[in-house]
Amino acid sequence: MVRHPAALDWSSSLETLDWSELQSLYRLAPLGNKDQALLRTVFANSRFKWFVRDAGKLVAAGRALSDGGDCSYICDVAVLPSHQGTGIGKEVVARLVADSHGHKKIILYAVPGKEDFYRQFGFLPMRTAMAIFEDQEAAIRRGHLAPD
Repeated sequence: MVRHPAALDWSSSLETLDWSELQSLYRLAPLGNKDQALLRTVFANSRFKWFVRDAGKLVAAGRALSDGGDCSYICDVAVLPSHQGTGIGKEVVARLVADSHGHKKIILYAVPGKEDFYRQFGFLPMRTAMAIFEDQEAAIRRGHLAPD
C-alpha cells in the first residue's frame, strides 16, 4: 500500500544514502542506467535534492543544479513505478521549484511525453533550447533532440 506523500520520509541528506538503491531507482523508474560514481558526483554538486522513502525503501528522488541566483535546473526526477501516480513525483518537483524560488529562471528537462505534467508548475516549452548529448543519435531516437 502506497502512503500519501505527506506520510513519507523526506530527506535532502546524502549522508545515509545507499547509492546502489539510488542507481536501482533510476533503472526501474525507468530513467536509464546511471553509474553509482556518476550519481555521487551529480548529487553532490546539486544545490537542491530530495529523497523519498516509504517504510525505509527509496521510492523517489530528484535534484536541481543551481548557481544561487540566476539559473536553477531541475533534473533526474524519478519515482518507482509502484509509486507513480500517487502525487510523490508532483511533490518532489514542487519542493525543487520552491527551493529554486528567487532564481531568474528555472529550467527543466523532461522525458518526451511528460511535458503536460510539468505545465501545472508553470513550465512552458523553450523556443531556443538546444543540447549536445553524449550519444546524439540515441537522444534523437528517444525524442530528446529534433534532428536538423
